[in-house]
Amino acid sequence: MAKLALLSVSDKRGLAAFATALVRHHGYTLLSTGGTAKLIADQGIPVTEVSQHTGFPEIMEGRVKTLHPKIHGGLLCRRDKPDHLAQAERNGIALIDLVVVNLYPFEQTVAKPGVHFEEAIENIDIGGPSMLRSAAKNHESVTVVCDPADYDGVLAAFAAEATEPARLAELRRTLALKVFQRTATYDAAIAAYLEGQLAGPDLEALSGFPKTLTRTWHKAQSLRYGENPHQKAALYGTFHDHFTQLQGKELSYNNILDITAATYLIGEFERPTVAILKHTNPCGVASADTLSAAWEKAYATDRQAPFGGIIIVNQTLDAALAQAIAEIFTEVIIAPRFSDEAMAIFAKKKNLRLMVAKGGIGADALQEIRSVVGGVLVQDRDRTLGNVSEFKVVTKRQPTADEWAAMMFGWKVGKHVKSNSIVYCRGEQTLGVGAGQMARVDSSRIAVWKAGEAGLDLRGSVVASEALFPFADGLIAAADAGATAAIQPGGAIRDAEVIAAADARGMAMVFTGSRHFKH
Repeated sequence: MAKLALLSVSDKRGLAAFATALVRHHGYTLLSTGGTAKLIADQGIPVTEVSQHTGFPEIMEGRVKTLHPKIHGGLLCRRDKPDHLAQAERNGIALIDLVVVNLYPFEQTVAKPGVHFEEAIENIDIGGPSMLRSAAKNHESVTVVCDPADYDGVLAAFAAEATEPARLAELRRTLALKVFQRTATYDAAIAAYLEGQLAGPDLEALSGFPKTLTRTWHKAQSLRYGENPHQKAALYGTFHDHFTQLQGKELSYNNILDITAATYLIGEFERPTVAILKHTNPCGVASADTLSAAWEKAYATDRQAPFGGIIIVNQTLDAALAQAIAEIFTEVIIAPRFSDEAMAIFAKKKNLRLMVAKGGIGADALQEIRSVVGGVLVQDRDRTLGNVSEFKVVTKRQPTADEWAAMMFGWKVGKHVKSNSIVYCRGEQTLGVGAGQMARVDSSRIAVWKAGEAGLDLRGSVVASEALFPFADGLIAAADAGATAAIQPGGAIRDAEVIAAADARGMAMVFTGSRHFKH
């Protein structure tokens, strides 16, 4: 009895050779549509158009061609049920044993700049997913292929079917799973696109948070382990579309977290800037006229924590800076470009990971997703410094121009430090960073201690706090350390006490009206 295969693909890679092998080595008769049928016929391989097989023409500009009982009956018929087989025979339905379908390129279409809504809609495949799902449901009898990468495995299983029948059965189940993963991804992409286009009572599109979250990510790579060696981990999504790794060991789970944090931080700055991070927290940040000068200031903030850390710059990393950085052990260095001379210097450290940020350094994701018990939290990414025009000086003394500049620099850095955070700055340089403490005053004490360890004088510095000072103690600690100005959101019950403490010490203080918690 002849075996019947239906082939209809958008991605035609490897199809000609696969179709040839099906006919010449495995005894298949081929059904096909449109361009796929033409490609097969051009190889001199016999092929029957689906419209000829069904006795029904393609209509509505090809929108309806495979949605027919002779197609879906041939796919869904249970071979182990006599009544199914009898019904198929009475209705002239030939059984289809193999389906090879991949879908209209919807994701690629909507990714094009300026794509029209009508073009996107026309690239929603209907017949393809229907055939794939029918075949996958009946995978005990039907082999279904949605990815050209599986052609060789299918041919190998066919070749071994007589001696290893279990091999084909196992492959069919694997391929069926792949189909449902693919159609789920496809439908999610369509839903996500429409969410961005439409608004209504069931689509909170204006806020970006639909009632049903439809997001899927393809596995980009398996990771050696997660945060710790006993934790398994993998990377999903398009992370590698944003970075090119030039050298070094494979990225780890923690590296990827650090790279993400570093990229978002450096995106705040336009002047030549260097940031050094450890465990996603900045331990030294500075801007200057040159990257080398910025490096000296950033590294001066903390000469201990950068060991095994992450360094990111927002301009071409040249030989002078490479030579300075090479003096310490670093896990990852990120830049928009590396000079040839810098590459030669870093080449001596074969394990050092060098990452080029494609399209420059900056922010890409608009939302953040974090797992919680039973689900996920989704929020807009913190991409604002607040409305600077509405920042208020709440003390008797106005900040000087230098204090204003330093406060704005510290405000940018502070929003990227884990709460509770305190950042001391002078000019465009961090002097001390206190991160992640339960009490804000403790963050201040740590920042003061770190500055002391680095030999940096805090007299005349400014202090930035990503959230309000709930008590005057944190501000008093800053004043005692030498800070002359402070920037914070304000809004505490005891704001009056904090302002009074600042006035009593001759400090200038600015309320921003916006906080930047980072948990």
